[in-house]
Amino acid sequence: MGCWRVSLACVTALWSLTISAGLEQQAPSGQSQQNLDQIYQSLPQTDLSSDRVAPVAHVPQPAPGFARAHVADNPLVPDARPVGEKTCIACHQLETSHFTHTLHALGLHVANRSDPRIPVCEACHGAGSQHAGNPQAKGLIIGYTKNSGTTIEVQTKTCITCHAGGPRDHWVNSVHQLNGLSCSDCHNPMSKFSTEGLMAKASINDTCAQCHTDIRQQFNRRSHMPLPEGQMSCDDCHNPHGASTNTGNPLLNGPLLKTNTVNETCYQCHAEKRGPWLWEHPPVRESCLNCHSPHGSNQASLLVAPVPVLCQQCHAANNHSGALQTRQNIGTGANPEAQVMGRACLTCHANIHGSNAPSGPRFHQ
Repeated sequence: MGCWRVSLACVTALWSLTISAGLEQQAPSGQSQQNLDQIYQSLPQTDLSSDRVAPVAHVPQPAPGFARAHVADNPLVPDARPVGEKTCIACHQLETSHFTHTLHALGLHVANRSDPRIPVCEACHGAGSQHAGNPQAKGLIIGYTKNSGTTIEVQTKTCITCHAGGPRDHWVNSVHQLNGLSCSDCHNPMSKFSTEGLMAKASINDTCAQCHTDIRQQFNRRSHMPLPEGQMSCDDCHNPHGASTNTGNPLLNGPLLKTNTVNETCYQCHAEKRGPWLWEHPPVRESCLNCHSPHGSNQASLLVAPVPVLCQQCHAANNHSGALQTRQNIGTGANPEAQVMGRACLTCHANIHGSNAPSGPRFHQ
């Protein structure tokens, strides 16, 4: 009985194969092509051919910024063809290990899984076919170092292709642009050195200090902005990508402020000095820098000079006894003067930034 069942199963299988073979012989060429397409779709995707793209199911759509990524344009090799990330990894394994955990890597990989046409490495470095054939030649790939063979203009243009707008609106004719800086002088998208901004150093302040060493030293003075303590950073006041005060002349450009004027920048934190005042102090209205050094000073309250010397740069000794107040007038000097004691002029003129008192034109209250 068992042998009969086995024989019946074998006959049934042979009959099915015969019927299937006959149907395949009678199937039109379109159906065969459809089966071939199904086989291609079941195979893993490679970078060796772009004639067939396997659809990827259940993959989230890329973020809008990365979804618009495309192969960068390298004017030195206009005929180069994309080779794909796998070809780049074959040689640049060290760079890949550094790049893996960066923001660009995460975003571009998600976008590439959603749409294989979106490049990863070549989104910034351009098509790599000629570079792969001759790796030692400079300029065949967009590089971001001083000796890469790629001009500063091409480097910044490639970055701004995706990062245009917003804080970068005033990059053209800014101080940094006119002095030949590239994006890679401040940013390193290939490694995660900083917690934000893909900076070239561990923080924004350290990155700025690479060039602005004189400003960094001012923060070591006894009265300074709380930047060394980590309570603020350079970009709280400055926009390194340019400012609306740009004039096109590097000798007249503003100090890359985030606002239109120095006072507006200071008022972001010192709103109590904004006013409006019934009695305004003209040098205060003109610019806070008339009296204060914004980064650091050896005088109290970031003043550019000690009072009353600071006040006497504009005010003569009218209505006061004596003439110019000097060091000899302090309490331990040869001729002590009451006007120099305590807070000097500020002892009486306390509301020096402005006053709303009806009887306060001299800023007494």
